[in-house]
Amino acid sequence: MKARDIDYKIIGEKLKEGQLIIYPTDTVYGIGGIMSNEETIKNIYRAKTRNFSSPLIALVSSLEKIKEIAEINYNKEKILKLIEFFWPGGLTIILRKKDVVPGIMISNGETVGIRMPDHKVALKIIESAGGILPTTSANISGEHTPRSYDELSQEFKNRVDIVIDGGKSPIGEASTIIDMSNENIKILREGSISKEDIEKIIGKI
Repeated sequence: MKARDIDYKIIGEKLKEGQLIIYPTDTVYGIGGIMSNEETIKNIYRAKTRNFSSPLIALVSSLEKIKEIAEINYNKEKILKLIEFFWPGGLTIILRKKDVVPGIMISNGETVGIRMPDHKVALKIIESAGGILPTTSANISGEHTPRSYDELSQEFKNRVDIVIDGGKSPIGEASTIIDMSNENIKILREGSISKEDIEKIIGKI
């Protein structure tokens, strides 16, 4: 389905029924499904042939959704600065999770990664699902991460219910992941935003 042809109401209904979607974001293409359905989350892992020990992240459609799934117990001032400078965009922030986040989504851990993408289609899809969408890259584990619709494998597309063609992702690189869930701030993956750019905002890590 081309992005211009999307009926977001219908997409939202299908996601809430438990269907899986491949959709474009600003970084790379993602696969997502509703958070409240544990079987849907299991199906994301099955589609990727992925070990359940690798957490999904939560993409949100608005800043207000953060408080539904996470606590800001540490580094509040620095977190708010990063959100101000880099959201929406390619920065995933790991925070202490709330009980509403299912354990299977986060490898039964105590934290959840959250990002707000800078992509109109992605934001509308996430909003149609209730504003929070567990997501990971749209590829079979170990294979190339797709930066455009043309890079999606046919085998992987066959494993989901809805596929959105949004052309090429504008950034084309995975998000940077920063753990701010405790006093010891750590960058777990340097992606589309550099450590240097982050340190310009919050100081030395």
